[in-house]
Amino acid sequence: MSARSEENKTLVRRFLEELDKGNLDVIDELLSPDFVDRSLMPGQGPTREDFKRSVAEILEGYSATSFTIEEQVAEGDTVVTRVRHSGVHRGELFSLIPTGKEVEKTDSEIYIHRVVGDKIAEEWTETSSVASLMEHHLEEEARERERIEQELKVAREIQHASLPKKVPTLKGWQISPFYQPAREVGGDFYDFHLLSEGLLGVVVGDATGKGVPAALVMSTTCGMLQLAARALDSTSPGEVLAQVNETLFARIPPNMFVTCFYAILDPESGSLLYANAGHDPPYVRRSGGDAEELRARGMPLGLMPGMSYEESEISLREGESVLFYSDGLVEAHDPQRLEMFGFSRLRELVAEHGAEERSLGEVLLEDLYSFVGEGWEQEDDIILLTLKRSASPS
Repeated sequence: MSARSEENKTLVRRFLEELDKGNLDVIDELLSPDFVDRSLMPGQGPTREDFKRSVAEILEGYSATSFTIEEQVAEGDTVVTRVRHSGVHRGELFSLIPTGKEVEKTDSEIYIHRVVGDKIAEEWTETSSVASLMEHHLEEEARERERIEQELKVAREIQHASLPKKVPTLKGWQISPFYQPAREVGGDFYDFHLLSEGLLGVVVGDATGKGVPAALVMSTTCGMLQLAARALDSTSPGEVLAQVNETLFARIPPNMFVTCFYAILDPESGSLLYANAGHDPPYVRRSGGDAEELRARGMPLGLMPGMSYEESEISLREGESVLFYSDGLVEAHDPQRLEMFGFSRLRELVAEHGAEERSLGEVLLEDLYSFVGEGWEQEDDIILLTLKRSASPS
């Protein structure tokens, strides 16, 4: 090997080692004024000044932790260098959010330099630290997406398993539940409790949060409500909510709670006794065309101990109905995200719905789809549960 080849190898070795130490002055010292970078990242230029700016940006966001030149080969004016290195992504780099994690290349990187005189005139790289970092980010993002998808799958399975498999059949009544999950699973639920003396408990609720935590809290709450209703065998929805609140408070994660509306229907008399734990109040549609809220005071479940829940009672006559729902309906946004579907719109639609062949749920969904427009990405689960007393045949 000629002396010149050895000198070229030494020059390139010094250049790479000084850059690894963060010495930008070596660029002006060892790169030719007409240097050309032959391996460009998007947005980079080929000149020496472009190269210097790119290296400065890399050094600002990427701190090298190890750097080893494993092999060098020189032939004529060309030097090929095989390098292995690792570093930590500490700052923003080419719009990549810093992870603080060490990125280590499993394969060596290849640098090719052409040396003219005592200056480096051109550089090619098989890969680069930035490319490695971007590759690492893509791998991390793929793993994170896979983890989230798996979590969403588990959450959906938990949620679906907690919803009732059958709708109770009551003579003289129509019970119509509708459930449409969002992609990002929430904690919405509904349930039915078959009680003694032919009474029926109806539950609609929502656990705060998303994903597996919300699904687990929702499932736990459904079980607690079932157990409390059976154990008390009571005609008091307020007592059921109070007992579940005490049990849930001791077990629920911090900063989580459950809103819940619980009603007990007497199918024979049409009496509906109810209590509310901070849930959006249902609407009852009267035969005269009015829509009124079913209001009762009460704090969400699991928020604080020692709560009591106010009870109220209405009587449903033939042809009248009650709509229970979750906030995925009223909080849906228009395409410009300037307006929500809202309670006023919902109340008007309930009041306008008369003795139509279509169910109230179908009418509400048609208006919702018109409101949100095409390409709507559903933000939260939607539950619509209609309880209607059938009109007697004439």
